[in-house]
Amino acid sequence: MPKLLSSPLRWYLLALLVIVVDIATKVWAVERFMYGPALQIIPGFLQFTYAENYGAAFSFLADAGGWQRWFFGAIAVVFSTVVVLWIKRLPAARRWEPTALALILGGALGNLWDRMLLGYVRDFISVYYGSWHFPVFNVADMAISVGAAMLVIELLFFKDKGEASSKNSAEV
Repeated sequence: MPKLLSSPLRWYLLALLVIVVDIATKVWAVERFMYGPALQIIPGFLQFTYAENYGAAFSFLADAGGWQRWFFGAIAVVFSTVVVLWIKRLPAARRWEPTALALILGGALGNLWDRMLLGYVRDFISVYYGSWHFPVFNVADMAISVGAAMLVIELLFFKDKGEASSKNSAEV
């Protein structure tokens, strides 16, 4: 087990966990909400519902005629390959950056699964207030957002510290 904890495999397992949770929650949402009413979690703010997104984030290019399925799929495959290699090349002592990348990877592959299998992404989490509605999203979208936020935080607040600690450990 200690070898697993120092291997990039642990980050790929985190990405796999995101994929499994994402797909399981999408299956649940389809069964529960596709033909039924939405479930109010926090009335006036949060509900579970069902939506199909044929585009990218915020339904970008949703009405493009079908080519976007393959375009976004190709982008996800290339991006995921880059992230897999990025994680593999990180020092074993790093934690924050590979966690962020694993979340992004799992989210990208979870949505890629839907896009390639169905031609659209299944969304079910709806945040709203009055007449304002945030675009409906899913677990994969949350993982991507949290991972991206983690990378931004690292870049803004910890990048110099990470480089300094990497240089110090390399000198020892």
